[in-house]
Amino acid sequence: MAQFDARDLLSCYARGVFPMADAREDERVFLIDPERRGVLPLESFHVSRRLARTVRGEPYEIRADTAFRAVVRACAEAGPGRAETWINRPIENLYVRLHELGFAHTIECWQDGELVGGLYGVSLQGAFFGESMFSRRRDASKVALVHLVARLLVGGYRLLDAQFMTEHLTQFGAVEISRLDYHRRLALALSAEADFQRAEAMGGAAALQVISQAS
Repeated sequence: MAQFDARDLLSCYARGVFPMADAREDERVFLIDPERRGVLPLESFHVSRRLARTVRGEPYEIRADTAFRAVVRACAEAGPGRAETWINRPIENLYVRLHELGFAHTIECWQDGELVGGLYGVSLQGAFFGESMFSRRRDASKVALVHLVARLLVGGYRLLDAQFMTEHLTQFGAVEISRLDYHRRLALALSAEADFQRAEAMGGAAALQVISQAS
């Protein structure tokens, strides 16, 4: 991977391929193009009543792109139900470089000056590739995801790639599609113009309104 740089990684995303590693301390990086792909349809993103109440209550200060490496490292930490991580140091450095180039972003939850949850992903034209999320307070990663979806809708995105289906994502309306269908959706998204920065920081009620208007 010595000759593989952030621009090469961006080209991989344009082809529907993403990187993974076996463990944090394993320096090897593999490129994955799964037969089945998890996506979160933006137009039918679902927010439960309980989570909507939490988002409206604004328990966290929402920021974007203020602590990129810290978010990636938090996502790489082992935790309950996750003894190992696929984010090794070469992958971490690649994403930090993508962020420096303007192609990778975070949504962060802060409380009393502490980073308590968030997510990061890659933005390319009208596609956003969600990579990982973490939570150190109740529902922090879920709140970050709600704000991400609102921002993507305002920014004109067409695709939110979740990579693999999980039980956690089904509550938001995630679906699993074939590789062929995914590549079709990706091509459409890459033909669209989108802007991650178009949405200014918005409160919880505003984010929920954007999502409800798209449903």
